[in-house]
Amino acid sequence: MRARNIARTHLVWHSEAVTDSATLRDRKKRATRAALQAAALGLALERGPENVRVEDIAEAAGVSARTYNNYFSSRDQAIVAAVAADRAAHVAAALVARPAEAGLGAAVIDAVVGLYTDPGDHPRALLMIAASPALRACYVDTVTTIEEPLAEAIIERCPGIAPLTAQVLAAAVGAAVRVALRQWLRATSAMPSSPGFVVPSGSLPDLVRAALTPLAPALDAAAATRPRPRSDPPAG
Repeated sequence: MRARNIARTHLVWHSEAVTDSATLRDRKKRATRAALQAAALGLALERGPENVRVEDIAEAAGVSARTYNNYFSSRDQAIVAAVAADRAAHVAAALVARPAEAGLGAAVIDAVVGLYTDPGDHPRALLMIAASPALRACYVDTVTTIEEPLAEAIIERCPGIAPLTAQVLAAAVGAAVRVALRQWLRATSAMPSSPGFVVPSGSLPDLVRAALTPLAPALDAAAATRPRPRSDPPAG
């Protein structure tokens, strides 16, 4: 019995140690990714993105080029990641925080538009991205990162929605935002010195809202769906 208790205690200790180790590894990975993103963006703004090498970014972040390749597949990906960081978590939190009486369509649109309403600390970076075809393509691709957390937030807000439906709706939202971003980036690339988000075809938040508005009826209809009660199996 004593041996069994010792074994159980060792198993618990080992499990906690493994969990702590995994948590520490995750923190280190997040810190390394953040350092690479910051270094990539800083160097791109200082020198111009075309004058930045992967080796420069790695050296500025204090890691090897090999380590860099474990996080990003290209220089451009690291540069835009600094601008897009935490976007997925923010949109999910914003959707869940919307007032309960707000319809799902309005709540999703407001949450997503909120991501693009304030350039935050990156107005120069956004204009730099708009002026570079390679950076524009990478930036548009970052929209896909909001889809999974958005689907989870939709389910949390409306538990009656089937997971597949939530995933389809989130993918549709992501596609609409990509359309808006491409239009804004094309317009802004012709005006690299233009301040802020305002361009002749409209502001980025307005474009995102216009692209998402046609999806509101589908979002509201999905939210109104109630799960079907399970039917009893046939007798005999």
